[in-house]
Amino acid sequence: MFSAIRSQHSGVDICINNAGLARPDTLLSGSTSGWKDMFNVNVLALSICTREAYQSMKERNVDDGHIININSMSGHRVLPLSVTHFYSATKYAVTALTEGLRQELREAQTHIRATCLKPEDVAEAVIYVLSTPPHIQIGDIQMRPTEQVT
Repeated sequence: MFSAIRSQHSGVDICINNAGLARPDTLLSGSTSGWKDMFNVNVLALSICTREAYQSMKERNVDDGHIININSMSGHRVLPLSVTHFYSATKYAVTALTEGLRQELREAQTHIRATCLKPEDVAEAVIYVLSTPPHIQIGDIQMRPTEQVT
């Protein structure tokens, strides 16, 4: 995919990782193949795309790029629903990977930013983080309604 992007568009300036796979597998009796599928999509694929996007930006001296990881509320809380526990673990990993990425980008002395978004109001949040000035680093956004919903 990144090779095609490179040949058709010269590279990536913004990467939005929006992968998510949930299988109803419990920790006590879930299938190894189901766990691997969730891990491969939710953690490994996101990490590979992040690495490739960063390399694309670095090769072309893009210093104001942005990597946005669309996460899940399950990346911040564990529901009392056993079939979601492994999924939650993969989404917690996305939260940790985004913070780790932000730290590595800082160590690399780049202005490329990393943000983790929840799927609620994603379009509004993406526009918001992309429109902030380069010196603003938004690490995590949690959108909430302004009105009480009854």
